[in-house]
Amino acid sequence: MNQAAQEYWNEYWKNQPEPQPVSAWQFGADPDYLAQLVVEGSKTATCSGYIFYELENEPLPTTEDYSIILNNNDKPVAIIKTVEVTLTPMNEVTEEFAIAEGEGDRTYTYWWEAHEKFFRNELNAIGREFSEDMLLVCERFKVVDVKNG
Repeated sequence: MNQAAQEYWNEYWKNQPEPQPVSAWQFGADPDYLAQLVVEGSKTATCSGYIFYELENEPLPTTEDYSIILNNNDKPVAIIKTVEVTLTPMNEVTEEFAIAEGEGDRTYTYWWEAHEKFFRNELNAIGREFSEDMLLVCERFKVVDVKNG
């Protein structure tokens, strides 16, 4: 975690008895746009390919997780808390979840096309094939703080 994110986290937790663990990261293909959607409240969900957690030996997110959302310049813009995590085949993601991701024209069709393209590219880069029933880690979150300035 960079210094700006750590300072933001320390300031957020300064009146709490014991700070919680936190990670800091950017959203996918367009961090500034997606971070802005989080700040505006349009984006309350996200998903990632389960295979990437397996390959990187990363633990799955939990409802105990806090995250600092970073922009393109790795500057913190908000803190979110994960409130739900499900493993869902991509072709079983609901329209409601797709809309909660808040992207594009907020339709299922947009969500599918954007995510299929993204996952095809990411999987191709590691020599893997895209499948419509690939397992996704679907997360819902709430914004707990927005950084001013």
